[in-house]
Amino acid sequence: MFFALSKLLAFIITPALWIITLLAIAVFTKNETRKKKCLYWGFGLLLFFSNQFIFNEFIHPWEIPATETASLKKYEVGIVLGGMSVYDEKMDRVQFYRGVDRLLQAVELYRKGYIKKIIFTGGSGRLLHPEMKEGLYLKRYMNYFGIPENDFWMESESQNTHENATLTKVIIDKEKLSGNFLLITSAFHMRRSLGCFKKAGIIADSYATDRYTGERKFEFDHVFIPEISALEGWSNLIHEVTGYVIYKMMGYA
Repeated sequence: MFFALSKLLAFIITPALWIITLLAIAVFTKNETRKKKCLYWGFGLLLFFSNQFIFNEFIHPWEIPATETASLKKYEVGIVLGGMSVYDEKMDRVQFYRGVDRLLQAVELYRKGYIKKIIFTGGSGRLLHPEMKEGLYLKRYMNYFGIPENDFWMESESQNTHENATLTKVIIDKEKLSGNFLLITSAFHMRRSLGCFKKAGIIADSYATDRYTGERKFEFDHVFIPEISALEGWSNLIHEVTGYVIYKMMGYA
C-alpha cells in the first residue's frame, strides 16, 4: 500500500502536471476571468520551473556535496542504490538513465582499490511490472566489467529507499561484513538515503554522484533560456524533499 501511495503522490506533486492542468482549464473553461488566471499561472509556472538558474539555486543546498577521490579512505564495501535503468524485453536490452553514474563510479572506485566489494540494491520500482527487478538484469554488467562474483552482491527485492537499507543490512549481517562502508547514490537522493541506512544500523560515508549543480553560473542561456530538463529536476527535488519528510514521520530515516 505504501509503495502504491508513494507512486500516486509522486505523480500528483509533479510541476508538469500542475502546468498542464492549469492550461487545460484555460482552454476548456467558459469563464473569462478563470481563463485569464489559469493562463497567467500556467505560463508563469512554466517559466519558473523551466529556468535552470532558479532550479540550481533551490537544489544546491539540498544536494550532498561530492567527495574528492583523493580524500577517500579504504572501504570494505561500496553500497550502490538502484533506480538507474529499465529493461526492454523486446530488444533484450537494458536502457540506462543518468543515475547509471552511481554504478560507473562504484566500478571505478573498485578498480582503483578504494572499495573491496560492492553491494547493489534495487528491485522493481514499477507498479505494473514488479517482475522486472533491476538487480537481476544488471548482474550481467558486473560480469562485463570483469568483477568476480565473490566481490559483489545483487539485492533485487527492494522497492524503495527504506527497503534498500533494510535488505542491505540483511546481506551485511549474513555475510558478516565489517569495516568502513561507502554509500553511493545521486547527490539529490543522498540525504534521504543516509537517513535510511543509519536507521537500519549501517553507518556509511557518502559518495554523491550525477550532481545537478556545480559552481554557480551566470551565462545568458543558463539564466534566461527555458530548459525542459529543469522541469525533470524539479520533479526529482520535490519528490525527494517530500519523501524525506514522510520518511521522517514514519521513522524510516
